[in-house]
Amino acid sequence: ESNIVTYLSQMDDLNVLRADEYPRATAEIDKIVEMIAGLVDKGYSYVSGGDVYFRVRSDEDYGKLSHRDIDKLLSGARVSVNEEKEDPLDFALWKSQKPGEPAWESPWGLGRPGWHIECSAMALAYLGETIDIHGGGQDLVFPHHENELAQSESFTGKVPFASHWVHNGLVRLGEDKMSKSLGNMVTIGQALETHSCDALRLFFLSSHY
Repeated sequence: ESNIVTYLSQMDDLNVLRADEYPRATAEIDKIVEMIAGLVDKGYSYVSGGDVYFRVRSDEDYGKLSHRDIDKLLSGARVSVNEEKEDPLDFALWKSQKPGEPAWESPWGLGRPGWHIECSAMALAYLGETIDIHGGGQDLVFPHHENELAQSESFTGKVPFASHWVHNGLVRLGEDKMSKSLGNMVTIGQALETHSCDALRLFFLSSHY
């Protein structure tokens, strides 16, 4: 809640208009479960040990967004090798509860959604089966957006899931990517302490997205 309050306050400071909706994954569990159950019924997903996984090889054009050949993807590289899976490339739609984790009721027992399915469910609930523009950072192209695309089109049978994908470049400070791990962060709040809102907007908009 504190992060949300800070974010909205800083967006207001930058004169960024508020969105019509700010959905939260935790409030959309019913839609998420409905979508996972639909994927299982259609054979795109399977239940294993209280978890539910998406069969990557059931989607004939998996990899079309990131232009990756499914047969060349290394098992264990950005994907976890797990004996519960039929294929190492399969990704989790639902994870059974582990000690100390939040959990919700589902047909597969107590658990929580996988990362990718949350976004698909919220997009379908608020924007429809096909959306005009899908944005995000370049680091989300694979596996997040690739998986979101595969499960959404498999569930709805509608192509395309998104008419346009817009992936923005990563923020840099000098020659290095800005990141917490490198300790080279400049927050919006810090920038607003020394620069006006209009100056920052002009600066951000002066480069290609």
